[in-house]
Amino acid sequence: MNEFSILCRVLGTLFYRQPQDPLLVPLYTMIQEGKLAQNWPLEQDELLERLQKSCDMQQVSADYNALFVGEECRVAPYRSAWEEGATEADVRAFLTERGMPLAETPADHFGTLLLAASWIEDQSGDDESEAIETLFEEFLLPWCGTFLGKVEAHATSPFWRTLAPLTRDAIAAMWDDLQEENEG
Repeated sequence: MNEFSILCRVLGTLFYRQPQDPLLVPLYTMIQEGKLAQNWPLEQDELLERLQKSCDMQQVSADYNALFVGEECRVAPYRSAWEEGATEADVRAFLTERGMPLAETPADHFGTLLLAASWIEDQSGDDESEAIETLFEEFLLPWCGTFLGKVEAHATSPFWRTLAPLTRDAIAAMWDDLQEENEG
């Protein structure tokens, strides 16, 4: 797995899965022990240090549920909630066309889109950089800044108030890399 894939996988997983999910124990342990920062490919040391210090799992879980879960959530994690005329079916069709196996959960979830970018990168077909660029340009970039701004504004825990700008900066860095690859 390359750095792009790792970034997308880690960030996508944190947004997609509820913090109390047993599959996330190793990831949160890495964050708490500062090991994620050691392997993080971007210069985000200050944000990663803040994330490490704010890993109170009860607080992280409660805030996640208030932010993203249910009809009354503070910040809808779905593209279709942020972009007029956007549908979950558009995203599902795009990802299915690329051969990505999808669950019954909505395909336009913020975490799913990042996980999809990781999956497409790991498949490394000839058109993968074009597919990733399309995923970012059409399905992620138009709304992720607004979404992450709302996460930062509505989060009650320092963890989510830190993860939002960390994710925003990481997405911007990955987009810059995609643009440079296509120019070179």
